[in-house]
Amino acid sequence: MASSLSQTVFSIFLILSIHQACAEMTHLHFYFHEILSGPNATVLTVVNPSNNTSLTFGKIVVVDDLLLEGLDENSKLIGRAQGLVGAVGKDGSLETLLNFVFTEGKYNGSTIAIYGRVEIGVTIERPVVGGTGMFRMTTGYTLAKPVVFTATKVVNEFDVYLWHNEMKDN
Repeated sequence: MASSLSQTVFSIFLILSIHQACAEMTHLHFYFHEILSGPNATVLTVVNPSNNTSLTFGKIVVVDDLLLEGLDENSKLIGRAQGLVGAVGKDGSLETLLNFVFTEGKYNGSTIAIYGRVEIGVTIERPVVGGTGMFRMTTGYTLAKPVVFTATKVVNEFDVYLWHNEMKDN
């Protein structure tokens, strides 16, 4: 029984090692623009609990944020960040479930899925847990550094590091 389990674990490790060795690394760099209010807001509160003592704990929002090539709001749009953000910690921490949907260039039509914890005001590291299109079977991580934080707008500079086998549709 122990020998069979050891062989299974070894086989899984070997398959994952081969996948990682054959995968190519892609580095993406862009700016994540979130508009908090106004007619072009990219954030909408869907749950706003009224029975708690915290300002945000329990709040859930949906986002459809802009992924732009540059810091300037008139930079080229390369995709959208769509998903859910929940205020999960009484310390103000957030949990994010995001899909980065690329709409331009080489990765047009591809997505990456990001899941993880956010603390406001610091560089945020989150895992990439999958993808579609050119990023099928991807793994990796993101680093998001806040560069603009006002009452109406948040901009994060994103570096995304992906390991994947470049997939092409037949």
